[in-house]
Amino acid sequence: MTAPALDKTDLTSRPIPEVIRQVAIPSSVGFFFHTMFNVVDTWWAGRIDTHAQAALALSLPVFFIITALASGIGTGSTALMGSALGAKDRDRAALTAVQMLSFGIFVSAFLAWFGLTFSPAIFGWLGAEGQYLETCLAYMNPIFACNVSTVAIYLFNAVLQSQGDTASLRNVLCFTAALNVVLDPWFIHGGFGLPAMGLAGVAWATVVLQSLGAVYLAFKARRTGLIKTARGRNLIPRPRIYAEIAHQGFPASLNSMTIALGFFVIFRFVSGFGPEASAAYGIATRIDQIVLMPTIGLSVAALTITAQNFGAGKIDRVRENLRRNLIYGAYLLLPLSVPIFLFAEPLMRIFTQDPAVVAVGAGYLRIDAFTLYGYVAIFVPTSVLQGMKRPLFAIWLGLSRQVAAPLLLFTLFTQVLDYPITALWFSILAIVWTSAVIALWFARRTIRKVEAEKG
Repeated sequence: MTAPALDKTDLTSRPIPEVIRQVAIPSSVGFFFHTMFNVVDTWWAGRIDTHAQAALALSLPVFFIITALASGIGTGSTALMGSALGAKDRDRAALTAVQMLSFGIFVSAFLAWFGLTFSPAIFGWLGAEGQYLETCLAYMNPIFACNVSTVAIYLFNAVLQSQGDTASLRNVLCFTAALNVVLDPWFIHGGFGLPAMGLAGVAWATVVLQSLGAVYLAFKARRTGLIKTARGRNLIPRPRIYAEIAHQGFPASLNSMTIALGFFVIFRFVSGFGPEASAAYGIATRIDQIVLMPTIGLSVAALTITAQNFGAGKIDRVRENLRRNLIYGAYLLLPLSVPIFLFAEPLMRIFTQDPAVVAVGAGYLRIDAFTLYGYVAIFVPTSVLQGMKRPLFAIWLGLSRQVAAPLLLFTLFTQVLDYPITALWFSILAIVWTSAVIALWFARRTIRKVEAEKG
């Protein structure tokens, strides 16, 4: 008699370290290639000129508007589907999946209208004008017009992630990063029937590759059995399901949006030190993304594993999930801080030879080396809280960390006291670690409270 096949979509019974590896490793690898996709964009933009590189950097927070809404809806839906799966209610999970996709269509249409209407004003507020503004819009207009491909990737991935499958998105991100090496120079410089498009070519390469990725993830999600229409019944918009998705997804979106708002605030002050400073910070954040790769995987694991175990009523496993992810984050991030500090200038020179850009970016990275683990101590607890269907804390923490505190400290140091740009970097260090302490305290307090209620 053969043993029954292991169900890897069930995250409620196997050892926590095993399921963390299942979810976090593919997610981290995928995020590495996603980051390399962005690094390639930054590198080729730098080959055009410093202003193109600065325009790409300035577009990062605007692009974040799309990813914040899409990832928020995906995160909230993952929590809902994961909880239903943990309670062994696949019909409920399937209904949520289909309603999420129809909800995403409305969100995509809104994003296209919003971006094409308000991008000029947003970039103008960030300090772009004249040719600089035109370059920013040449990149962002195609992204907003075709944002449905970005939204689809996040939503189809939510279906897969709720069942512990992060390998499919990893495959998409590896494939698109590899093709981007070819498409970026081709679309920028033209050839083989294509006209030279400059920085706009970077945007169109992104649209093409994300569309291919969305098709693949749609196929994989369909095969899970959760994308089922129940003879059309699941396609009928359900206001109650939409409200549940919005209740879980919009706080997660707003949490992600606070990151975008944080970038707006930082760039607003950084751009006051000139285009070279904007380019330097844009490059340094790409380096940050590479180093923080494990943090994303651990956050995904914290959310997905918590959602299923919370739905199954296994709060002890939620607690262990939090503890293990924090330990693994320390093992991975603390050693990476050393080369960031020691090799800040050589890392910057990979992307630019402009000495002013290198100097500003290296100054940021040396201070950032002492900040890195603080991000783990923020992202993992907030992901656990989202998995427990308690997403509101992340909004308040995000608004405080990304908007209120930076506005206060940046204004004080750069406009009142007239300190140099280094004051911004030290302010970020202090804000991150204060937020980390608060996030850890609140997550542990919430777990104790839920245990007491169930006990």
